[in-house]
Amino acid sequence: MSDDAPTDEEAPLPASGGTPPKGGRDSDERRRVHDLWVAGTEEPSWVATATDEGAQELLPEDLDPALATQRGVAVVDDYGEQPRLDDEELQVLNMGPQHPATHGVLRLQIELEGETIRRVKPIIGYLHTGMEKTGETLTFMQGGTNVTRMDYLSPFHNELCFALATEQLLDVDIPERAQAIRILMTELNRVASHLIWLATFGLDIGALSMMLYGWREREVVLEFFEKVTGLRMNHNYIRAGGVAADLPEGWEADVEHIIDIVRTGLADYEALLNENPIFIERTQGIGVITPAEVHAYGVTGANARAAGVEYDVRKVFPYSGIERYEFDVPVGEHGDAFDRYIVRMEEMRQSLHIVEQVVETMPPGDYRTDDRKVTPPPRQRIDESMEALIHHFKLFTSGFEVPAGEVYQAVESPRGELGMYVVSKGGTRPWRLHVRTPSFATVQALPVMMTDLLVADVIATLASLDPVLGDVDR
Repeated sequence: MSDDAPTDEEAPLPASGGTPPKGGRDSDERRRVHDLWVAGTEEPSWVATATDEGAQELLPEDLDPALATQRGVAVVDDYGEQPRLDDEELQVLNMGPQHPATHGVLRLQIELEGETIRRVKPIIGYLHTGMEKTGETLTFMQGGTNVTRMDYLSPFHNELCFALATEQLLDVDIPERAQAIRILMTELNRVASHLIWLATFGLDIGALSMMLYGWREREVVLEFFEKVTGLRMNHNYIRAGGVAADLPEGWEADVEHIIDIVRTGLADYEALLNENPIFIERTQGIGVITPAEVHAYGVTGANARAAGVEYDVRKVFPYSGIERYEFDVPVGEHGDAFDRYIVRMEEMRQSLHIVEQVVETMPPGDYRTDDRKVTPPPRQRIDESMEALIHHFKLFTSGFEVPAGEVYQAVESPRGELGMYVVSKGGTRPWRLHVRTPSFATVQALPVMMTDLLVADVIATLASLDPVLGDVDR
């Protein structure tokens, strides 16, 4: 570096975005700020202008405004500042985005002191699909095909949330049978989602058998979904006004079979894991989050309830007649990976209990509203009436008009509070669609749960939280 190069004290922080600096002094300065290789320092100018990856790197302590968050001490809790070593004795490790245990394209930058984690910085955006903006180009009738793909492990909850928001703007009444079918499908979806979580959780911490068992029971649920909707996932089954089709003949026996299979499986899982010394050692006291941190970071769902925060959208803001069914909200105490496991296991039992009640009390009637502004005419009428054919054609090409207004609707997805903010200007498409996804809040809270753990505990902590990156990078 030349003599006239800026000193560490004088050097300004490089501006984020824009054209990366060129020249020897600027390149050396970017090396100093990021303390590792950054894009643009050893590349041809035509490449350097196309990327600025350095903006995502861990910054030196004196320049990093997010240091408290990355160290997990942004909220007053049971963590304390540890004595720091010289920077030469620390190392930065990248986990992901191509790591199988990150459950998607999540990148974690981890600063290590030996095997102890001192800083964690989650980096997202590798899967960004622009689904919110896409939703503003689709009609309200087409919107379900878009949102169902956000959290691909719980598509019914995405569809339900969007449908409920649209129905609020439309001010239409939904038949009781349609509401019961929605509850049936979403609670079975919760079971299927938790089963795949348990399977991958077991795999990540070494319980290979759990991977096989979890997939085995989940398959029974997906077969029922395929029988009802024609698809195993991304169904577009729950729509504004009701559901796409009624339940098939013999659905009661199918559901009772699912309940028996899954309940038997849950007992087997607990016999395998609950007193397993390796499983207990890998989960108890690992990835702890306190109630104060839950509120500060907006964490919801089983991850919040495992920390002792008794919040469930189904109880606080009931939807689709869920208040008609009896169920308990399991709550943990320690907020660690083991409590998250216990809470989700009990949630599956409670969902099965809800499903049993739906089977016993399924009301007769139509599976969709009779409001012809929203619902297409019956198939038989299309063959008999030209007006019915035109009406059907208009609904599926132009869509139905939704009165001007704005609404926020939340449902309890398997990962927590899923909310959609929808604004209509009176047309057939949303003017604004914004989604509050539970996995996003969970990922931003990773530093407070991972700081001061060992490297091996990163996998167990992340797996216990059940994030879906399609949910984060919508």
